[in-house]
Amino acid sequence: MGDIYTSREMIEKLIGFNTTSSLSNLPLIEFVEDYLKSHGVESQRVYNEDKSKANLYATVGPKTEGGVVLSGHTDVVPVEGQPWDTDPWSIVEKEGKLYGRGTCDMKSFSAIGLALVPEMLKANLKKPIHFALSYDEEVGCVGAPAMISEMAELLPKSHAVIVGEPTDMKITNAHKGILGLRTHIRGHEVHSSQVERGVSAVMIGAKLVNFITEMMAENKAAADTSLEFDPPYSTLTVGVINGGTAGNIIARDCEFEWDIRTMPGDDPHQFVKRFRDYCETLIPDMKKISDDCDIVTVIESEVPALCPEEDGAADALVRQLTGQNTTQVVPYAAEAGQFQEAGYSTIICGPGSIDQAHQPNEFIEISQVELCEKMLRRLIEVQA
Repeated sequence: MGDIYTSREMIEKLIGFNTTSSLSNLPLIEFVEDYLKSHGVESQRVYNEDKSKANLYATVGPKTEGGVVLSGHTDVVPVEGQPWDTDPWSIVEKEGKLYGRGTCDMKSFSAIGLALVPEMLKANLKKPIHFALSYDEEVGCVGAPAMISEMAELLPKSHAVIVGEPTDMKITNAHKGILGLRTHIRGHEVHSSQVERGVSAVMIGAKLVNFITEMMAENKAAADTSLEFDPPYSTLTVGVINGGTAGNIIARDCEFEWDIRTMPGDDPHQFVKRFRDYCETLIPDMKKISDDCDIVTVIESEVPALCPEEDGAADALVRQLTGQNTTQVVPYAAEAGQFQEAGYSTIICGPGSIDQAHQPNEFIEISQVELCEKMLRRLIEVQA
């Protein structure tokens, strides 16, 4: 007899692991492995480069075509500096809500699925249900691609992927893509009274940030307001900027992190090319002062958008499971686009609201847990 947990108990187990993206997720992965093994279900790890983190995938039922993948990330965002009223690594129930880091984003979906493994086995599935648990989604969806690639290569073709990001259990068929970038400006440092002899990396950086702002303003002006996305255009924002040594020194270095969140169908690299072309207009004058001057931009993460699928298998499946006839879109990026890019029919549908994600006192409503249980129990019936 394998280990038995209710959904609430499994949520509490997973929340108890501090899997902030800066830390290892291996203790959680080991727990899930042992739990699945207690039910005779084997799983496979897909490590990061230094083996400090791992994805995990597993198959419940026969290894045949027609499987459905339940996808969820194991990492969470930090709690430091947030005014929590409770211990973020323990479940606290109040007024029909479960509080804890990751309750809505997004350990509850995976926990509910895992708690239902005994029911999946009892149903003697004719088509499999796969679990796909990833690392480092919160820092650019960098963990999942290696796992998705291995699953596509080694497992029989799946019918659909359900990514359990918090959507209030509403069917979500599109999300924006994201390109994360870092730009470093090398200027030439001199006394601030000698501006003609120096190149201010900070002031060049200000020009570049303004150029990024202007590109987004163009997108906003041309936006199709009939689209469901909020906002209905591709956005470009600078999130972090650092530079300079003192107020009376022409800055030698400036660096900023920025991202491009693209509408489905928009190519983020068109904006990168425009940005690089603009940089090339600035660099010659910079190098007239010092040949060391330069502007270097690197892409640090890239997640494709999830595009609506015409007659999509995943869409049809989740409509069947939930009884819903409508879909929505979301502005955030998720691993759904990565599964779709790899050839999987993919949809997002999970418990909890994105409004609570990343917040202090993050919570999920118990009613959402119950709706997710209902959907996944219906999935077991469909696969049996």
